[in-house]
Amino acid sequence: MAPPRTYRCEAIILSYTPLGEADLLVTMFTRDQGKVRAVGKGARRSTSKLVGHLEPLTLMRMSMAHGRSMDIISQAEVVQSFSKLKEDLTGITKGLYLAELVDGFGAEDSANPELYRLMIETLLAIETDPESDMPLRFFEFHLLQVSGLMPELYHCVECRAELEPDAHRFSPNVGGTLCLDCNPEDAHLRLLSLRALKVLRLLDRSDIAAACKLSLDDSLAAELKSLLSTTVSYWLGKEIRSNSFLERLNNESLPEVYI
Repeated sequence: MAPPRTYRCEAIILSYTPLGEADLLVTMFTRDQGKVRAVGKGARRSTSKLVGHLEPLTLMRMSMAHGRSMDIISQAEVVQSFSKLKEDLTGITKGLYLAELVDGFGAEDSANPELYRLMIETLLAIETDPESDMPLRFFEFHLLQVSGLMPELYHCVECRAELEPDAHRFSPNVGGTLCLDCNPEDAHLRLLSLRALKVLRLLDRSDIAAACKLSLDDSLAAELKSLLSTTVSYWLGKEIRSNSFLERLNNESLPEVYI
């Protein structure tokens, strides 16, 4: 039996691009179908019922129709707009960073409800506290987990020995933490402090609410940010564009130091 021509789905809008004279090509991540690209016919016309409904970082309930080459958005209802997040420049930039990662890691027509739930939870956490970077660290870590790329944190990935309390090394391309005795060929090695390893293990067993209560000093926060963003970028295989603007915002917010 042929599948029904129309279907309904819940989705978070990731991005859109103009298509033709009045249409939009929308990329969304759905709870049940994974990443979907669909056309909003006439969505750029002021009289369209879709106007204002297809903005990035909007949680939607959609009515869709299967098209010959691409699905068509027939109706769209806003479930959550994340309006407070979008009113904050840092908050919306962090949200777009999540959207870019979900677009990169999410597979088309392949459901990943854990990734869908992770993005919604993280957007809510950012909306609550746009200045905190812990929601991003939690998201990066669990993005790897729900994508089947969870780094090893408890045993050396080379010799499988249980890691002793000490400074260690970490390699994204060999799959996680290494003891000081192992040096795999072609491994991209970086030092990993014991403090950073403990935080990573805490992220592994914490929910986002608990993770966002963590208070890290600048040195530890910088180490975790560098390690997780480097690992995510390695597996994504390309530069994360929104990360550059986020870095610029962070640099501009630093207080001036007079000597």
